Amino acid sequence: MSQENPPDHQPKLELFSIVLPARDEEGCIEATVRHLHLELSLHHVPHEIVVVDDGSTDSTWEILQRVRADIPQLKPVQNTGRHGFGCAIRFGLDNTTGDAVTIMMADESDDVRDVVVYWHKLNEGWDCVFGSRFVKGGGTIDYPAVKYLFNRMANFFIKVMFGIKLNDTTNAFKAYRKTVIQGVQPLISPHFNLTVEIPLKAIVRGYTWTVVPITWRNRRTGVAKLKIKEMGSRYFFICMYIWLEKYFSRGDYKRQ
Repeated sequence: MSQENPPDHQPKLELFSIVLPARDEEGCIEATVRHLHLELSLHHVPHEIVVVDDGSTDSTWEILQRVRADIPQLKPVQNTGRHGFGCAIRFGLDNTTGDAVTIMMADESDDVRDVVVYWHKLNEGWDCVFGSRFVKGGGTIDYPAVKYLFNRMANFFIKVMFGIKLNDTTNAFKAYRKTVIQGVQPLISPHFNLTVEIPLKAIVRGYTWTVVPITWRNRRTGVAKLKIKEMGSRYFFICMYIWLEKYFSRGDYKRQ
């Protein structure tokens, strides 16, 4: 599934930045970073791992400092501004140096092997690579029933609203060339609605994209940060915001 064929004039990528927002993830952050670094190193993917400590009150930051001594590609930063999932990602994006970026969850629910797939797909010339858990070859493990129902309803609404085939827009785990991140500014979502703001803006503004199957496993430690009852109106707001751009901006924000 893709928008079109990738362009053949895209420059070869040199460094992959992986952004992980983390708040009170002492139970899993070390394993996530080590497994990610190992997988990327085995496949010779040049990388930096930007972990954003988003106001943790546990030992997340101390663990990151210790792991940093073993993994020079690890770049822990502390979000000094407003806290929130979207704010942490935006802070992390501002602290990346790569020419491509992917956003991952710190709890290792995203499969590190899929990051390598993203890297190779971007190097085929795509601007964006969107992972989907709900296409052939993708899957979920231990997905909470209520969360699954909300997810499918929200993604169906977005598909109809924007007339796109992408069926997992709300999933945060996606990859972009740095030019896309620059082209979808300003990012305004402070919470989990950033997960739909970036890909929808990229699509509406004319960047190329393709979809690959990914797998997702429910976290095994810690507490999930997404609060469904708080997010409905925020997702709706950001979708309407981008829908208005799509149909009423007369192409003012399209890539040039």
